[in-house]
Amino acid sequence: MASRPDCLFCTLVAEGDHADGFVAIEDINPKAPVHLLVLPERHVDTFRDIGEFPADEAKRMLEFIAETARKAGLEDYQVVVNVGREAGQTVFHLHWHILGGGKPFE
Repeated sequence: MASRPDCLFCTLVAEGDHADGFVAIEDINPKAPVHLLVLPERHVDTFRDIGEFPADEAKRMLEFIAETARKAGLEDYQVVVNVGREAGQTVFHLHWHILGGGKPFE
């Protein structure tokens, strides 16, 4: 699926630094000392739609998440994806939260 002009994260992806089809940005409402978002360049609404990614692209996404955490200096961290409104998903563009640098959820 291509980007959508009405999607906030599609706009952020267009403005971000790209690496292998993904972008990492700082969360504007951090829940931990380090709180990054990893966004795929292509628009997919939610993790339920992960099947839209070919296996090699899904693997690259997970590798990008791990590499982003490493580059941020994190050894211990959480990776979270919210799926659906009741689970806390507020922007419907698949994204992963990387939380670290201290106790994330207090």
